[in-house]
Amino acid sequence: PERPEGGWGWVVMLAAMWCNGAVFGIQNSCGVLFVSMLRLFGSSEDKQLVFKTAWVSSLSMGMVFFCSPIVSIFTDLFGCRKVAVVGAAVGLVGLLSSSFVSTIEPLYFTYGILFACGCSFAYQPSLVILGHYFKKRLGLVNGIVTAGSSLFTVSLPFLLRVLIDSVDLFNTLRVLCILMFVLFLAGFTYKPLVPNTKDKEGGKKGKSKFPPVKKICNFSVFKVLSYRIWAFGIPAALFGYFVPYVHLMNHVKDRFHDSVPEEVLLLCLGITSGVGRLVFGRVADYIPGAKKIYLQVASFFFIGLMSMMIPLCNVFGALVAVCLFMGLFDGCFICIMAPIAFELVGAQDVSQAIGFLLGLMSVPMTVGPPIAGLLRDKLGTYDVAFYLAGVPPLIGGAILCFIPWVHERQKLKERAKPVDGETTEKMLENESTLVSDTTEKPDKELDSGF
Repeated sequence: PERPEGGWGWVVMLAAMWCNGAVFGIQNSCGVLFVSMLRLFGSSEDKQLVFKTAWVSSLSMGMVFFCSPIVSIFTDLFGCRKVAVVGAAVGLVGLLSSSFVSTIEPLYFTYGILFACGCSFAYQPSLVILGHYFKKRLGLVNGIVTAGSSLFTVSLPFLLRVLIDSVDLFNTLRVLCILMFVLFLAGFTYKPLVPNTKDKEGGKKGKSKFPPVKKICNFSVFKVLSYRIWAFGIPAALFGYFVPYVHLMNHVKDRFHDSVPEEVLLLCLGITSGVGRLVFGRVADYIPGAKKIYLQVASFFFIGLMSMMIPLCNVFGALVAVCLFMGLFDGCFICIMAPIAFELVGAQDVSQAIGFLLGLMSVPMTVGPPIAGLLRDKLGTYDVAFYLAGVPPLIGGAILCFIPWVHERQKLKERAKPVDGETTEKMLENESTLVSDTTEKPDKELDSGF
């Protein structure tokens, strides 16, 4: 249907903005929770303490993306509203149960899997539903929606620090359950404008039945070469992406001890990430087609460079400057993911295209922080970990450079096929017209003769 470009879409946008804020605000603030977990569950005898604790936050962020292909299937089958509401409910249960554990191991399941899976089922419909209401303003709206996580990332670290110091970690997790409950209510606003696959297959008689497997798992998106490059280039760039979010707080404690407010770094990341999402989301609306990819290429280049500069900062002010730049280009990378997906595969397949991409992203995002923690346990410093974290974004950015060229060649080939068909049809029409004219002329002559 025709996109309304507003109306109820603005309510949906605000709900999706809350979703991004609640999900990624908590995930991006994991550095504060990480330090608290080290203090609560750790002991001086455990030589792999950082490695084991890093798995909680890393597994949580990884599962948000790992579940995405499954979430896209459920979204196509049951619609955005049902999937988002159920996901928020599961996330609420996972976060609440995390507040009753006594050791680190149960958190792998309650926080790392159950809470994260719920977040995944709540998050992805918030991306898909925006395409139901906006087309011309999709870049701007995506920028506003993804800025929600920046607003929460700015405020949550300070709130979490106050709560942890006053009411301990477990009660802090219970307070965070309020965010998930509001997210549960926000899911009800996702009024669909496009019927889901199950409704389509049910037909006019209202019979509900599941579609064929080929329609459920739509692997046809991988036939698009430009999408294939994008779907493997992005994960290649993300092996070190989540490392600063998990380990930066502990790195600051190692280097500066308690002499600096480390939460300020997350504040800088959040503020400039929000600015980047709003600015580059709007800029993307003016960049035609797949050339939007170049914004992501620039983002990965600067993210990799800033990661490598973290160990070189011996002054806290220098770290603040690095985080400001990193946040700006982090926002650029995130806000244009959905518009690029629409450009590469079209609106019909965008749900599963985003799902497959996020699923592939889960592996490097899960593996990166524990490896950084292992290097810290072995070497006693984070320097090597941050240097290595900056390499994958540079490699991934180089891979993405080929996509606009490949995409343009694909479009030229697709245009050539219908043009040839139209030419053939016109030739046949002309021939039939000539034949009809020759048959009509003798008849007219005979008529005039009588």
